[in-house]
Amino acid sequence: MFQREFMEYHSDRFEDFSLMVFKNEKLVAVLPANRKGNKLFSHQGLSYGGLVFQEKLKFKEVLLVFQSVLKHLNDSKIKEIRIKLLPSIYGVIPNDELQYLAFLLDAKLSRRDALAVVNMNAGIKYSKDRIEGSKRGIKNNLVIKEVEDFVEFWNTILIPNLSNKHNTNPVHSLAEITMLKSKFPKNIRQFNVYKNKEIVAGTTIFETKNVAHSQYISGNENKNSLGSLDFLHTNLLDEIFVNKNYFDFGISNENKGRNVNQGLQYWKEGFGARTIVQDFYTFETNSYTKLNKVML
Repeated sequence: MFQREFMEYHSDRFEDFSLMVFKNEKLVAVLPANRKGNKLFSHQGLSYGGLVFQEKLKFKEVLLVFQSVLKHLNDSKIKEIRIKLLPSIYGVIPNDELQYLAFLLDAKLSRRDALAVVNMNAGIKYSKDRIEGSKRGIKNNLVIKEVEDFVEFWNTILIPNLSNKHNTNPVHSLAEITMLKSKFPKNIRQFNVYKNKEIVAGTTIFETKNVAHSQYISGNENKNSLGSLDFLHTNLLDEIFVNKNYFDFGISNENKGRNVNQGLQYWKEGFGARTIVQDFYTFETNSYTKLNKVML
């Protein structure tokens, strides 16, 4: 997500203000971001963000990097930066430095989302409902296919469902997801479910090194009687992504993290998913001086 080829697909919607941090003319960190007036956001077009830095940077250097970012923003008349942190499961190595810096700088926790995540290394225990749903899929002779084209799923399942149930559209248009797939064919994958060669359900997976994330999940009006979504996801967990560390079903939150869709959360937990949080912090840029006396 931090590659420019991914970020640029919606460049017309945001005033980009991404930053690069150098040490002795060598790039050591980046901050994907966009600006709105006197506020900076870790890029609003991305699912997660924050400071991205070299693995070899130690805590003191990360502190200095972030301090330099805050000072630069303050000098640029930007009063605050709002950062949605990288969920811990997506890090290649432990990296809670920014969360600790939020504590040191008295940053405001403005939002906390709850991701439903399956630990693939812990042994999956499906609920009775999910097992029965998957069995219905087998009984109904459903077939799962990985496809390169998003047209069927977008136009037949996803767009109608989002429009009818939530009066909204997918975050990505059909043209956008098709373009992104062409640029990142190994990271964006589409799995459809068919009955008698007719699409009945599907999911769009965003795949990273450690995580398979269901970006979109949707089925037709018969999804419960067919067991299509249960059948699809037990197959993904047991076969397709069995070597990943985590499977991320995403959030079931509404109202900016204040509420949880109980039915949706129940369905995800039936696959063994448990809660991982993603925090959103607001930093005052003039707080950078507080970091001068941290190291003893």
